[in-house]
Amino acid sequence: MMKHTGCCATLWQYFFEYSTPRILVIRSLKVGTLNRITQALVIAYIIGYVCVLKKGYQDTDTVLSSVTTKVKGIALTNTTDMGLRIWDVADYVIPPQEENSFFVLTNLVITLNQTQSHCPEQKNTGFDCTSDRDCKIGLRDTRGNGVQTGRCVNYSAEVKTCEVWAWCPLELDVDPPDPPMLGDAENFTVLIKNSIRYPKFNFNKRNILPHVNKSYLEQCVFNRTTDPDCPIFRFKDMVTEANEDFQIMAVHGGVMGVQISWECDLDMPSSWCVPKYTFRRLDNKDPVNNVAPGYNFRFAKYYKNGDNQETRTLIKGYGIRFDVMVFGQAGRFNIVPTLLNVGAGLALLGLVTVVCDWIVLTCMTRKTIYKEQKYSYVDDFHLLPDEEP
Repeated sequence: MMKHTGCCATLWQYFFEYSTPRILVIRSLKVGTLNRITQALVIAYIIGYVCVLKKGYQDTDTVLSSVTTKVKGIALTNTTDMGLRIWDVADYVIPPQEENSFFVLTNLVITLNQTQSHCPEQKNTGFDCTSDRDCKIGLRDTRGNGVQTGRCVNYSAEVKTCEVWAWCPLELDVDPPDPPMLGDAENFTVLIKNSIRYPKFNFNKRNILPHVNKSYLEQCVFNRTTDPDCPIFRFKDMVTEANEDFQIMAVHGGVMGVQISWECDLDMPSSWCVPKYTFRRLDNKDPVNNVAPGYNFRFAKYYKNGDNQETRTLIKGYGIRFDVMVFGQAGRFNIVPTLLNVGAGLALLGLVTVVCDWIVLTCMTRKTIYKEQKYSYVDDFHLLPDEEP
Protein backbone atom coordinates (compact mmCIF):
# COMPACT_ATOMS: atom_id res chain seq x y z
CA MET A 1 0.00 0.00 0.00
CA MET A 2 2.89 2.33 0.85
CA LYS A 3 4.58 1.56 -2.47
CA HIS A 4 1.37 2.38 -4.34
CA THR A 5 1.04 5.70 -2.48
CA GLY A 6 4.68 6.60 -3.23
CA CYS A 7 4.25 5.86 -6.95
CA CYS A 8 1.17 8.08 -7.15
CA ALA A 9 2.99 10.88 -5.39
CA THR A 10 5.90 10.64 -7.81
CA LEU A 11 3.61 10.74 -10.83
CA TRP A 12 1.73 13.66 -9.29
CA GLN A 13 5.01 15.52 -8.80
CA TYR A 14 6.17 14.84 -12.41
CA PHE A 15 2.84 15.96 -13.82
CA PHE A 16 3.14 19.38 -12.23
CA GLU A 17 6.80 19.97 -13.09
CA TYR A 18 7.67 23.14 -14.96
CA SER A 19 10.87 23.63 -17.00
CA THR A 20 12.31 27.04 -17.72
CA PRO A 21 15.25 27.93 -20.00
CA ARG A 22 18.53 28.71 -18.29
CA ILE A 23 21.23 30.74 -19.99
CA LEU A 24 24.67 29.18 -19.64
CA VAL A 25 27.58 30.80 -21.44
CA ILE A 26 30.35 28.39 -22.49
CA ARG A 27 33.61 29.96 -23.48
CA SER A 28 35.03 27.27 -25.76
CA LEU A 29 36.81 27.84 -29.06
CA LYS A 30 35.74 24.48 -30.48
CA VAL A 31 32.08 24.57 -29.44
CA GLY A 32 31.71 28.26 -30.23
CA THR A 33 33.17 27.79 -33.71
CA LEU A 34 30.91 24.80 -34.37
CA ASN A 35 27.90 26.80 -33.16
CA ARG A 36 28.61 29.77 -35.46
CA ILE A 37 29.37 27.57 -38.50
CA THR A 38 26.14 25.62 -38.01
CA GLN A 39 24.15 28.83 -37.62
CA ALA A 40 25.76 30.23 -40.79
CA LEU A 41 24.84 27.08 -42.72
CA VAL A 42 21.21 27.28 -41.56
CA ILE A 43 20.97 30.99 -42.45
CA ALA A 44 22.57 30.33 -45.87
CA TYR A 45 20.02 27.54 -46.48
CA ILE A 46 17.10 29.80 -45.52
CA ILE A 47 18.24 32.79 -47.56
CA GLY A 48 20.01 31.10 -50.47
CA TYR A 49 17.92 27.97 -51.09
CA VAL A 50 14.47 28.64 -49.58
CA CYS A 51 14.12 32.36 -50.35
CA VAL A 52 16.32 33.00 -53.42
CA LEU A 53 16.40 29.69 -55.32
CA LYS A 54 12.98 28.26 -54.42
CA LYS A 55 11.31 31.66 -53.86
CA GLY A 56 9.72 30.51 -50.62
CA TYR A 57 8.17 33.94 -50.13
CA GLN A 58 5.82 33.39 -53.10
CA ASP A 59 2.46 31.75 -53.60
CA THR A 60 2.39 29.60 -56.77
CA ASP A 61 -0.04 28.47 -59.46
CA THR A 62 0.20 25.96 -62.34
CA VAL A 63 -0.47 26.85 -65.94
CA LEU A 64 -3.69 26.36 -67.93
CA SER A 65 -3.10 26.23 -71.67
CA SER A 66 -4.64 25.95 -75.13
CA VAL A 67 -2.78 25.23 -78.38
CA THR A 68 -3.66 25.60 -82.07
CA THR A 69 -1.39 24.93 -85.06
CA LYS A 70 -1.24 25.83 -88.74
CA VAL A 71 1.13 24.02 -91.13
CA LYS A 72 2.34 25.44 -94.44
CA GLY A 73 4.41 23.96 -97.27
CA ILE A 74 4.37 22.42 -100.76
CA ALA A 75 5.93 19.11 -101.85
CA LEU A 76 6.43 17.70 -105.37
CA THR A 77 6.57 13.97 -106.23
CA ASN A 78 7.07 12.10 -109.50
CA THR A 79 6.31 8.36 -109.36
CA THR A 80 5.46 5.65 -111.88
CA ASP A 81 2.01 5.03 -110.44
CA MET A 82 0.91 8.61 -109.81
CA GLY A 83 3.09 10.65 -112.15
CA LEU A 84 3.90 14.28 -111.35
CA ARG A 85 1.93 15.47 -108.35
CA ILE A 86 1.79 18.47 -106.00
CA TRP A 87 1.10 17.85 -102.30
CA ASP A 88 -0.28 20.70 -100.21
CA VAL A 89 -1.63 21.10 -96.67
CA ALA A 90 -4.92 19.35 -97.47
CA ASP A 91 -2.95 16.25 -98.58
CA TYR A 92 -0.27 15.79 -95.94
CA VAL A 93 -1.80 17.15 -92.69
CA ILE A 94 -4.03 14.34 -91.39
CA PRO A 95 -6.43 15.10 -89.76
CA PRO A 96 -6.60 18.86 -90.33
CA GLN A 97 -6.92 19.58 -86.58
CA GLU A 98 -5.97 17.63 -83.45
CA GLU A 99 -5.86 18.61 -79.81
CA ASN A 100 -2.35 19.77 -78.86
CA SER A 101 -0.75 17.82 -81.72
CA PHE A 102 -0.51 17.57 -85.50
CA PHE A 103 0.61 14.91 -87.97
CA VAL A 104 2.62 15.50 -91.14
CA LEU A 105 2.82 12.83 -93.85
CA THR A 106 6.41 12.14 -94.95
CA ASN A 107 6.26 8.77 -96.75
CA LEU A 108 3.64 6.46 -98.21
CA VAL A 109 2.90 3.14 -99.89
CA ILE A 110 0.00 3.44 -102.35
CA THR A 111 -2.30 0.65 -103.62
CA LEU A 112 -4.38 1.95 -106.54
CA ASN A 113 -7.81 1.01 -107.92
CA GLN A 114 -9.05 -1.39 -105.27
CA THR A 115 -12.55 -2.84 -105.67
CA GLN A 116 -14.56 -5.30 -103.59
CA SER A 117 -14.01 -8.62 -105.36
CA HIS A 118 -12.25 -12.00 -105.11
CA CYS A 119 -8.44 -12.37 -105.03
CA PRO A 120 -5.80 -14.66 -103.50
CA GLU A 121 -4.66 -13.95 -99.95
CA GLN A 122 -1.11 -12.69 -99.36
CA LYS A 123 1.53 -15.42 -99.09
CA ASN A 124 3.40 -16.18 -95.88
CA THR A 125 0.49 -15.01 -93.75
CA GLY A 126 -0.56 -18.49 -92.60
CA PHE A 127 -3.05 -19.01 -95.44
CA ASP A 128 -0.94 -20.90 -97.97
CA CYS A 129 -2.74 -24.00 -99.29
CA THR A 130 -2.47 -26.99 -101.59
CA SER A 131 -6.20 -27.73 -102.06
CA ASP A 132 -9.64 -26.38 -101.19
CA ARG A 133 -9.64 -28.49 -98.03
CA ASP A 134 -7.05 -26.15 -96.51
CA CYS A 135 -9.45 -23.18 -96.77
CA LYS A 136 -12.56 -22.56 -94.70
CA ILE A 137 -15.63 -20.81 -96.09
CA GLY A 138 -16.46 -17.66 -94.13
CA LEU A 139 -13.24 -17.65 -92.08
CA ARG A 140 -12.23 -14.16 -90.90
CA ASP A 141 -8.84 -13.82 -89.29
CA THR A 142 -7.12 -10.71 -87.99
CA ARG A 143 -3.97 -11.75 -89.87
CA GLY A 144 -5.86 -11.87 -93.15
CA ASN A 145 -7.28 -9.26 -95.48
CA GLY A 146 -10.81 -10.54 -96.09
CA VAL A 147 -13.34 -13.35 -95.79
CA GLN A 148 -12.29 -16.74 -97.19
CA THR A 149 -14.41 -18.24 -99.97
CA GLY A 150 -13.19 -21.82 -99.40
CA ARG A 151 -11.21 -21.98 -102.66
CA CYS A 152 -7.46 -22.52 -103.05
CA VAL A 153 -6.18 -20.42 -105.97
CA ASN A 154 -2.87 -19.50 -107.54
CA TYR A 155 -1.06 -16.60 -105.93
CA SER A 156 1.85 -17.12 -108.32
CA ALA A 157 3.20 -19.89 -110.52
CA GLU A 158 4.78 -21.55 -107.46
CA VAL A 159 2.50 -20.57 -104.55
CA LYS A 160 -1.20 -21.12 -103.83
CA THR A 161 -3.21 -19.28 -101.17
CA CYS A 162 -6.81 -19.22 -99.99
CA GLU A 163 -9.11 -16.93 -101.97
CA VAL A 164 -10.77 -14.08 -100.06
CA TRP A 165 -13.55 -11.59 -100.63
CA ALA A 166 -11.84 -8.27 -99.97
CA TRP A 167 -10.65 -4.98 -101.41
CA CYS A 168 -8.64 -6.27 -104.35
CA PRO A 169 -5.87 -6.10 -105.36
CA LEU A 170 -4.67 -6.48 -101.80
CA GLU A 171 -2.41 -3.90 -100.20
CA LEU A 172 1.18 -3.93 -101.42
CA ASP A 173 3.34 -5.61 -98.79
CA VAL A 174 6.56 -3.66 -99.28
CA ASP A 175 8.93 -1.55 -97.23
CA PRO A 176 8.41 2.23 -97.37
CA PRO A 177 10.49 4.09 -99.98
CA ASP A 178 13.94 5.28 -98.96
CA PRO A 179 14.55 8.19 -99.42
CA PRO A 180 11.03 9.20 -98.34
CA MET A 181 8.56 10.35 -100.99
CA LEU A 182 7.76 13.58 -99.14
CA GLY A 183 11.27 14.40 -98.00
CA ASP A 184 10.57 18.02 -98.93
CA ALA A 185 8.52 18.18 -95.73
CA GLU A 186 11.71 19.15 -93.89
CA ASN A 187 11.16 22.68 -95.19
CA PHE A 188 7.51 22.86 -94.08
CA THR A 189 6.73 25.28 -91.26
CA VAL A 190 4.17 25.32 -88.48
CA LEU A 191 2.71 28.28 -86.61
CA ILE A 192 2.08 27.29 -82.99
CA LYS A 193 -0.34 29.58 -81.17
CA ASN A 194 -0.31 29.02 -77.41
CA SER A 195 -2.43 30.93 -74.90
CA ILE A 196 -1.81 30.44 -71.17
CA ARG A 197 -3.53 31.52 -67.97
CA TYR A 198 -2.67 31.49 -64.28
CA PRO A 199 -6.17 31.74 -62.72
CA LYS A 200 -5.01 32.35 -59.14
CA PHE A 201 -3.26 35.56 -60.24
CA ASN A 202 -5.69 36.47 -63.07
CA PHE A 203 -2.73 36.52 -65.47
CA ASN A 204 -3.06 35.78 -69.21
CA LYS A 205 -0.51 35.72 -72.00
CA ARG A 206 0.21 34.10 -75.37
CA ASN A 207 3.39 33.10 -77.18
CA ILE A 208 2.82 35.73 -79.89
CA LEU A 209 4.39 38.46 -77.78
CA PRO A 210 3.27 42.12 -77.89
CA HIS A 211 6.28 43.25 -79.94
CA VAL A 212 5.60 40.64 -82.68
CA ASN A 213 3.69 42.44 -85.44
CA LYS A 214 2.07 41.07 -88.60
CA SER A 215 4.92 41.97 -90.97
CA TYR A 216 7.48 40.26 -88.72
CA LEU A 217 5.27 37.18 -88.34
CA GLU A 218 4.95 36.79 -92.11
CA GLN A 219 8.70 36.43 -92.67
CA CYS A 220 10.24 35.09 -89.41
CA VAL A 221 11.29 31.50 -88.63
CA PHE A 222 12.29 30.43 -85.13
CA ASN A 223 16.01 30.59 -84.45
CA ARG A 224 17.31 30.23 -80.92
CA THR A 225 19.90 32.97 -81.48
CA THR A 226 18.40 35.48 -83.92
CA ASP A 227 14.61 34.93 -83.58
CA PRO A 228 13.89 33.26 -80.22
CA ASP A 229 10.41 34.85 -79.97
CA CYS A 230 9.15 33.74 -83.41
CA PRO A 231 6.31 31.15 -83.05
CA ILE A 232 6.88 29.71 -86.56
CA PHE A 233 9.07 26.58 -86.64
CA ARG A 234 10.71 24.72 -89.52
CA PHE A 235 10.40 20.94 -89.20
CA LYS A 236 14.03 20.22 -89.99
CA ASP A 237 15.19 22.67 -87.32
CA MET A 238 12.98 21.05 -84.66
CA VAL A 239 14.19 17.54 -85.51
CA THR A 240 17.82 18.69 -85.63
CA GLU A 241 17.55 20.26 -82.17
CA ALA A 242 16.41 16.84 -80.94
CA ASN A 243 19.67 15.36 -82.34
CA GLU A 244 17.84 13.50 -85.11
CA ASP A 245 18.12 13.44 -88.92
CA PHE A 246 14.85 14.43 -90.59
CA GLN A 247 15.37 12.35 -93.77
CA ILE A 248 16.09 9.20 -91.75
CA MET A 249 13.18 9.77 -89.39
CA ALA A 250 10.81 10.52 -92.30
CA VAL A 251 11.20 7.01 -93.80
CA HIS A 252 9.31 5.14 -91.04
CA GLY A 253 7.94 8.15 -89.17
CA GLY A 254 8.09 8.93 -85.47
CA VAL A 255 6.82 11.11 -82.65
CA MET A 256 8.35 14.46 -81.73
CA GLY A 257 7.69 16.45 -78.57
CA VAL A 258 7.48 20.25 -78.67
CA GLN A 259 7.83 21.45 -75.08
CA ILE A 260 6.80 25.00 -74.17
CA SER A 261 7.84 26.14 -70.71
CA TRP A 262 6.27 29.13 -68.96
CA GLU A 263 8.19 29.82 -65.73
CA CYS A 264 7.02 33.26 -64.59
CA ASP A 265 7.99 35.42 -61.63
CA LEU A 266 5.02 37.79 -61.41
CA ASP A 267 6.83 40.04 -58.95
CA MET A 268 8.86 41.12 -61.98
CA PRO A 269 7.52 42.95 -65.09
CA SER A 270 5.13 40.83 -67.18
CA SER A 271 7.43 41.26 -70.21
CA TRP A 272 9.88 38.93 -68.46
CA CYS A 273 7.34 36.11 -68.67
CA VAL A 274 8.18 34.51 -72.03
CA PRO A 275 7.97 30.94 -73.36
CA LYS A 276 11.00 28.69 -73.78
CA TYR A 277 10.94 26.02 -76.48
CA THR A 278 12.67 22.63 -76.45
CA PHE A 279 12.33 19.62 -78.76
CA ARG A 280 12.90 15.90 -78.29
CA ARG A 281 11.99 12.61 -79.90
CA LEU A 282 9.42 10.65 -77.90
CA ASP A 283 9.08 7.27 -79.68
CA ASN A 284 11.50 4.39 -79.22
CA LYS A 285 14.36 4.20 -81.71
CA ASP A 286 16.38 1.47 -80.02
CA PRO A 287 18.62 -0.08 -82.74
CA VAL A 288 18.40 -3.50 -81.04
CA ASN A 289 14.66 -3.63 -80.24
CA ASN A 290 13.52 -2.20 -83.58
CA VAL A 291 10.37 -4.26 -84.25
CA ALA A 292 7.55 -2.09 -85.69
CA PRO A 293 9.54 1.15 -85.74
CA GLY A 294 8.18 4.62 -86.39
CA TYR A 295 4.60 5.79 -86.80
CA ASN A 296 2.16 4.85 -89.57
CA PHE A 297 -1.53 4.29 -90.30
CA ARG A 298 -3.81 3.58 -93.26
CA PHE A 299 -6.44 5.71 -94.91
CA ALA A 300 -8.30 5.55 -98.20
CA LYS A 301 -9.77 7.86 -100.83
CA TYR A 302 -13.00 6.61 -102.44
CA TYR A 303 -14.29 7.13 -106.00
CA LYS A 304 -16.99 5.94 -108.41
CA ASN A 305 -15.89 4.70 -111.84
CA GLY A 306 -17.83 4.93 -115.08
CA ASP A 307 -19.81 1.78 -114.25
CA ASN A 308 -20.87 3.32 -110.92
CA GLN A 309 -18.63 0.82 -109.15
CA GLU A 310 -16.97 1.97 -105.96
CA THR A 311 -13.17 2.03 -106.05
CA ARG A 312 -10.58 3.33 -103.66
CA THR A 313 -6.92 4.22 -103.37
CA LEU A 314 -5.41 2.78 -100.20
CA ILE A 315 -2.53 4.71 -98.64
CA LYS A 316 -0.29 3.43 -95.88
CA GLY A 317 1.04 6.72 -94.56
CA TYR A 318 4.24 7.20 -92.60
CA GLY A 319 4.93 10.47 -90.90
CA ILE A 320 5.87 12.49 -87.87
CA ARG A 321 3.40 13.37 -85.16
CA PHE A 322 4.28 16.49 -83.20
CA ASP A 323 2.90 16.59 -79.65
CA VAL A 324 2.84 20.10 -78.15
CA MET A 325 3.27 19.93 -74.36
CA VAL A 326 2.86 23.07 -72.26
CA PHE A 327 3.95 23.24 -68.63
CA GLY A 328 4.96 25.94 -66.18
CA GLN A 329 4.52 27.62 -62.82
CA ALA A 330 4.04 31.22 -61.75
CA GLY A 331 4.79 32.79 -58.39
CA ARG A 332 3.89 36.04 -56.64
CA PHE A 333 4.72 37.37 -53.15
CA ASN A 334 2.34 36.31 -50.40
CA ILE A 335 2.72 36.88 -46.67
CA VAL A 336 1.48 33.40 -45.68
CA PRO A 337 4.24 31.28 -47.32
CA THR A 338 6.76 33.93 -46.25
CA LEU A 339 5.83 33.55 -42.57
CA LEU A 340 5.73 29.75 -42.85
CA ASN A 341 9.23 29.55 -44.32
CA VAL A 342 10.67 32.14 -41.93
CA GLY A 343 9.14 30.25 -38.99
CA ALA A 344 10.62 26.99 -40.24
CA GLY A 345 14.01 28.69 -40.53
CA LEU A 346 13.85 29.99 -36.96
CA ALA A 347 12.97 26.50 -35.77
CA LEU A 348 16.07 25.18 -37.53
CA LEU A 349 18.18 27.83 -35.76
CA GLY A 350 16.78 26.55 -32.47
CA LEU A 351 18.05 23.07 -33.32
CA VAL A 352 21.60 24.43 -33.50
CA THR A 353 21.63 24.88 -29.73
CA VAL A 354 20.32 21.34 -29.23
CA VAL A 355 23.10 19.94 -31.43
CA CYS A 356 25.79 21.91 -29.58
CA ASP A 357 24.37 20.80 -26.19
CA TRP A 358 24.53 17.17 -27.29
CA ILE A 359 28.14 17.56 -28.42
CA VAL A 360 29.15 19.19 -25.14
CA LEU A 361 27.38 16.53 -23.04
CA THR A 362 28.91 13.62 -24.95
CA CYS A 363 32.29 14.74 -26.25
CA MET A 364 33.82 17.40 -23.97
CA THR A 365 36.16 16.41 -21.13
CA ARG A 366 34.35 18.65 -18.62
CA LYS A 367 30.88 17.46 -19.56
CA THR A 368 30.01 16.61 -15.91
CA ILE A 369 30.57 20.20 -14.78
CA TYR A 370 28.50 21.46 -17.73
CA LYS A 371 25.66 19.09 -16.84
CA GLU A 372 25.66 20.25 -13.23
CA GLN A 373 25.47 23.89 -14.33
CA LYS A 374 22.93 23.23 -17.06
CA TYR A 375 20.32 21.35 -15.04
CA SER A 376 19.07 22.02 -11.52
CA TYR A 377 15.89 21.21 -9.63
CA VAL A 378 13.84 23.32 -7.21
CA ASP A 379 11.17 21.52 -5.20
CA ASP A 380 8.54 23.87 -3.83
CA PHE A 381 7.29 21.06 -1.59
CA HIS A 382 10.47 21.30 0.51
CA LEU A 383 11.24 25.02 0.62
CA LEU A 384 13.27 26.33 3.56
CA PRO A 385 11.32 28.33 6.20
CA ASP A 386 12.93 31.64 5.23
CA GLU A 387 12.08 31.00 1.55
CA GLU A 388 8.36 30.59 2.17
CA PRO A 389 6.26 33.47 0.89
